Amino acid sequence: MPTNPSPSPDAGTVTTGRADPSLRRRVRALRGATTVDEDSAAQVLERTQALVRALVARNGLEHSDIISIVFTATDDVHSMFPATAARAIGFGDVPLLCARELAIDGSQPFCIRVLMHVETANEQLHHVYLEGARALRDDLPE
Repeated sequence: MPTNPSPSPDAGTVTTGRADPSLRRRVRALRGATTVDEDSAAQVLERTQALVRALVARNGLEHSDIISIVFTATDDVHSMFPATAARAIGFGDVPLLCARELAIDGSQPFCIRVLMHVETANEQLHHVYLEGARALRDDLPE
């Protein structure tokens, strides 16, 4: 009867086949957000694409590094799915999901948030907050 091995201290780590431990790829998550000035398909498309592109560029990611992306939008954004914007710039083969953000009194209006799951050896990830969403995370450097 086969036995399950005990989890190793590096559980969740994907090795690249090289001996250099600095090249260990791990599953990580990136956060980001942006806002639109109005609920129009054109603005949701433009701002969502800018956010996704900025997350990829600032973190030196390749398309193959991206595991999945979860988008949320506030109740006042309903002109289009943010995932549709991501598909339009080549992310159709990446699992994408849209959900409704909680309607909390005083929260940022017209806001689109993203949670991007990636596989990377990079330990210094850069979360990206654009437009009016910069106020959500004033603790992060530009």
